[in-house]
Amino acid sequence: MLQTIAHYGCHFVIPLIIALIFFKSNWKFAYLIMILGMLIDLDHLLATPIFDPNRCSIGFHPLHSYYAVGVYLLLLIPKKTRLIGLGLVIHIFADLVDCTLM
Repeated sequence: MLQTIAHYGCHFVIPLIIALIFFKSNWKFAYLIMILGMLIDLDHLLATPIFDPNRCSIGFHPLHSYYAVGVYLLLLIPKKTRLIGLGLVIHIFADLVDCTLM
């Protein structure tokens, strides 16, 4: 139960806090863009089984690879891609929390 709350809390609460603090005037847009970072979970469709509660996503799925994480970190640098990068890095952080609690 703690694992689920921590994982989904990171996915939804951290982007909300960041949006409210750093993007006050446009927080809804910022929150939406960061939440869209969850789309990288589409790479789970390439795995068999699609969902395995005992599998750590990081390093297993293509969009959760260490190379992909490097790209996500680079997206934080330009202002134009920062929100996308934040959403993706927060997603990876949430998955890291999940993996740690397994």
